[in-house]
Amino acid sequence: MSSHNGSELHVLCSSGQLFLQPLWDRLRTWEALIQSPFFPVFFSITTYVGFCLPFVVLDVLCPWVPALRRYKIHPDFSPSAWLLLPCLGQTLYQHVVFVFPMTLLHWAASPALLPPEAPELLQLVRHVVLCLLLFDTEFFVWHVLHHKVPWLYRTFHKMHHQNSAPFALATQYMSVGELFSLGFFDMMNVLLLQCHPLTVLTFHVVNIWLSVEDHSGYDFPWSTHKLVPFGWYGGVEHHDLHHSQFTCNFAPYFTHWDKILGTLRSARAK
Repeated sequence: MSSHNGSELHVLCSSGQLFLQPLWDRLRTWEALIQSPFFPVFFSITTYVGFCLPFVVLDVLCPWVPALRRYKIHPDFSPSAWLLLPCLGQTLYQHVVFVFPMTLLHWAASPALLPPEAPELLQLVRHVVLCLLLFDTEFFVWHVLHHKVPWLYRTFHKMHHQNSAPFALATQYMSVGELFSLGFFDMMNVLLLQCHPLTVLTFHVVNIWLSVEDHSGYDFPWSTHKLVPFGWYGGVEHHDLHHSQFTCNFAPYFTHWDKILGTLRSARAK
């Protein structure tokens, strides 16, 4: 029986790998670009701006389309160009001036070839979920400390809280110290789990989307926290409450750490 179950598991894993292999083979045709020191910065900026743009368009349309206001957490607030442009400029500036040199040093110190085999589908999903849980834990600890220690808050985290009503492009409006802290958590987790490069790309896409959604200011019927059962995921209202009250909902995504430490507050309570 155990031999039979083992063969079934092997077939399932092989099928999962075959499922992703065409995608990975396609990506490997761009190997020179993916391995270049420019790719991480290009990938991060284009993914981030691409996820922000739909919400920017919604913010522009919202005053003229009353139906959108029912999904907006702050229906009377729409970020002006004077708010949007500095946020976008800050993101571009930090990636070019700070992130790119670090990427260049990492590329020079440890160049690596892309593996020919794709990861198994179940392994990719498992590693992405583990990376999110690890990042959630690390940022929760970092976040609580930076709200409890005034010097840390003033030096590293205060900039991110300049917008009490978040909007999509304010997601990465943060100090260089905070940006590097989050980047360090990301890099440490994928190295710890020895993630496949395709898994790393997938995790970054998911992580960027979730962070943008949390700051978007829109609570749609298909928002992530409404798709994850049992209240395990906080979502946009959960994080919006943190920006308005500062003393609750410190975890970026999931709710278990705030529940354990008594810092969880429901948006309904507001």
